[in-house]
Amino acid sequence: MKHEGHDETPSSAARTSRPRAQTAGARAHEHLLRAADELFYREGVRAVGIEAVVERAGVNKMSLYRQFSSKDDLVVAYLQRCDVRFFERFDESLAKHPGEPAKQLVQYFEDLSRRASAPGYRGCPFVNVATEFPDPSHPARRSVDSNKSRLMARLASLAKEAGAKDPAALAEELALLVEGIYAASQTYGPGCGAILAAPRMAKLLIEAACPGASCP
Repeated sequence: MKHEGHDETPSSAARTSRPRAQTAGARAHEHLLRAADELFYREGVRAVGIEAVVERAGVNKMSLYRQFSSKDDLVVAYLQRCDVRFFERFDESLAKHPGEPAKQLVQYFEDLSRRASAPGYRGCPFVNVATEFPDPSHPARRSVDSNKSRLMARLASLAKEAGAKDPAALAEELALLVEGIYAASQTYGPGCGAILAAPRMAKLLIEAACPGASCP
């Protein structure tokens, strides 16, 4: 009986320690991603070292490498997080005009212009990362390509639903306008006239491409 009790104790401890370790790992993972999110977006990926991320996250370097195999791995995870937020905001804009694709497109530009006018806005994280990683085969650049491809597909789908004569052409025009907002926010500054003009320009493009489109 004594031997059986001795056998059960380590087994029980192992069962209770695993969830605790998993919880600690998940917490460290979240802290690291939050720190990377803040630092990479504000200061740039190349300018921020692993030490700065670890210090901001409040964990040790070993914890980082348990969660991410390299800094590149952390950058990709950061971009995946950005991608989720990007399309959440995109869908929030569309939800304001259900079933009205032309209005949804204009609303997206109104919301993007408002976001790009906020203090501390640092542009598109995907554009920022693309400028820092010139190699198109780098994992971070593949994340950028994925985000931009998905955006183009969503714009083309909405353009088709809005009755555009050439949905792909309208999507490309609107995508260029999106990138112009990002660039203007960092050159002319958040809230500049070029950004505020974007929704009006989007409306003109959509009305020209979509006969009978109803825009707000």
